[in-house]
Amino acid sequence: MSNRDSSDEKNPTNEEVTALKDQALKTLLAPEARLRLNNVRMVKPELAAMVENYLLGMASQGRLRNQISDDQLKQILLSIQQPKRDFKINRR
Repeated sequence: MSNRDSSDEKNPTNEEVTALKDQALKTLLAPEARLRLNNVRMVKPELAAMVENYLLGMASQGRLRNQISDDQLKQILLSIQQPKRDFKINRR
């Protein structure tokens, strides 16, 4: 007998959640967009996670009708990304 509660069997593991998330993203994103998101994940994992959560939220609300293209993903990345501050140094 195992010491696991019956509630543990109902809760998905991290691997299952990741697999479901990856499967959903495969259907939501065009191949080029998936590749771009994977590249972003290597450099900025926090940004990639925010984009994934945004896309999954939009899909769960039924607001995504078509696959997200690479250009659309670029626009989403730009809108989610924190704006960089420009510093101007004045020398007198």
